[in-house]
Amino acid sequence: MVRAGLEAHVTGRIIASAEVLHPRAVRRHVPGAADFAGRLAGVKVEAARRRGKYLWLDLADGQALLAHLGMSGQMRVQPPGAPDEKHLRVRFTFADGGPELRFVDQRTFGGLALADLVDSGGTPVPDTIAHIARDPMDPAFDLAVAARALRARRTEVKRALLDQTLVSGVGNIYADEALWRARLHWARPTERLTAAQARAVLGAAADVMAEALAAGGTSFDALYVNVNGQSGYFDRSLNAYGQAGRPCDRCGTPIRRDPFMNRSSFSCPRCQPRPRGPR
Repeated sequence: MVRAGLEAHVTGRIIASAEVLHPRAVRRHVPGAADFAGRLAGVKVEAARRRGKYLWLDLADGQALLAHLGMSGQMRVQPPGAPDEKHLRVRFTFADGGPELRFVDQRTFGGLALADLVDSGGTPVPDTIAHIARDPMDPAFDLAVAARALRARRTEVKRALLDQTLVSGVGNIYADEALWRARLHWARPTERLTAAQARAVLGAAADVMAEALAAGGTSFDALYVNVNGQSGYFDRSLNAYGQAGRPCDRCGTPIRRDPFMNRSSFSCPRCQPRPRGPR
């Protein structure tokens, strides 16, 4: 939803200035804040793209303005003169005098940087993230190739879904939802998946992400909003994630919560039975 907002509000406009209000927000841009601002002045924005957890703007000079939102970062579109947000870190103004683009980040775990664009299978991608795999919503995503790669790993299926070099953009919430739809337990060994199961869980991930996008995303608090500050509503449609103790929408069995990689994994004990025996 953030990428779509940037596409609508920023594409085709010329950046007049970039004002860095907190140096930590551009710490990933090694030459520093002054270089970051100087290189952006007068450059036209040509497209807004995303891959995995990264967003970027294609710039007319062959650069990319790359953003990682971290845990609390927001890209906000605001009219000129609107009061500054409490945690405003970077402000972009445009030559047309229209709405500003602001990077707001309460915890400063996110950040912005400039990178060179390189070709990745016909898509321009910042060179610093060219190793990240396509996500299931990418038009060039190859389901059959991704399914074979998934089965070739020797790990648990949920760990594989979260591996950004295999498939990007899924995340903890959508992984649980995709596994619930595919009726697979999160600890199922990838090498034991059939080709049909591998395709099913990846297809389910694509469906979940598409439905979440249509609902405006998944927002659990005020930090997760689009460029207009609006929350998404897909959390109201979750079948597994965060539903511990509630009846499974498919069979009525209470959803179970398990510890997983310092987080949680949610599944139905009946619909998604735990794998038996050693790997």
